[in-house]
Parts: sequence; C-alpha cells; structure tokens
Amino acid sequence: MLKNIDPRLSPELLYTLYCMGHGDEIVLSDAHFPAHSVNENVIRADGNQVEQLLKAIMPLFELDSYVTDAVVMMSASAGDELPPGLIDDYKSVLPENQEITFIDRFAFYERAQKASCVVITSSTRKYGNILLKKGVTPVEC
Repeated sequence: MLKNIDPRLSPELLYTLYCMGHGDEIVLSDAHFPAHSVNENVIRADGNQVEQLLKAIMPLFELDSYVTDAVVMMSASAGDELPPGLIDDYKSVLPENQEITFIDRFAFYERAQKASCVVITSSTRKYGNILLKKGVTPVEC
C-alpha cells in the first residue's frame, strides 16, 4: 500500500497522471459529459464529485505555468448560468491566484478530444467540467 495517496485516486487514474507529459491535458467531468463520444480513454470515478477528485489530484499535479489556460472550464450557454458556488469550490482547491479560462461548450469538447483522458465523476451540477494542463515540476538541485 502506498502512503499519503488519496484513496479516490484509482490505480488507473494514477497511472494516467504518471504517463502525462508537459502540455498534456486531463478532463474531470460531471456525470452529464459525453465522455465516450469525445475521447477513447475514459476513467470512471463513480461516487466522487469533481471537486473531491480535484483536491486529490492537485498535490500530485503541476499545472502548466507557461500558458494562460492551464485550467479551463465550460462557460454557460446563452440564457443559462453556472451553478452558484461552482467556481468558488474549484478555486478553493486550485493553487492560490490560479486563473480559470472559460470557453464555450463545443470548444471544450474539442479540447476534451485531445485530452489524455476524461474522468467521469458522479457530479450532477451543470457545467461542472474542468480541464487541467500538466506542467513541469520545478526541480531543485
């Protein structure tokens, strides 16, 4: 058994995170997201909410500091709005001052097609999907 690894992270998800390189992306999706339609590599994380999984991943994952869109979410469609508290819940887990870029639904689907994988959670809040771009961990000599 490994120590200090959140039990929400399945072996499959840990392996995927390990294999990702600089610039690779991963999507944490809500239960409504068409994961199997947009990406061949889908990991189920049933019983987890996106923010729980995000909290488990962030200690292991360096965000790309060389781009302005290291964290991306779907913007609300015209006439709709993001659920109250959604952004605050995600920002509370992300590094301090981490910006979130918002793109429309179809642009998000296009990014998800190229992602290393899509992780489906049990979250049911609309627009609960978030994309993370992996960076390079600073190495101290």
